[in-house]
Amino acid sequence: MKSCHERIRELREDNDLSQSQIADILKTTQQVYSRYEKGINEIPIRHIITLSRFYNVSCDYILGESDIKEKQSR
Repeated sequence: MKSCHERIRELREDNDLSQSQIADILKTTQQVYSRYEKGINEIPIRHIITLSRFYNVSCDYILGESDIKEKQSR
């Protein structure tokens, strides 16, 4: 399975978004977000949750714990 930093890059690119656009959503800088995608900095859980909601995928998918993108209904 892919790692978290690979997944967030893939999701961003699949949605034709720039790092700056995602950084704005996360209320951080493009430089910090770039470090998340490169795996240099660990992405905070609050950002994982925000990205999960934004992309409508599960946190497990972003974290690389599942290959199933869709959120499971409860």
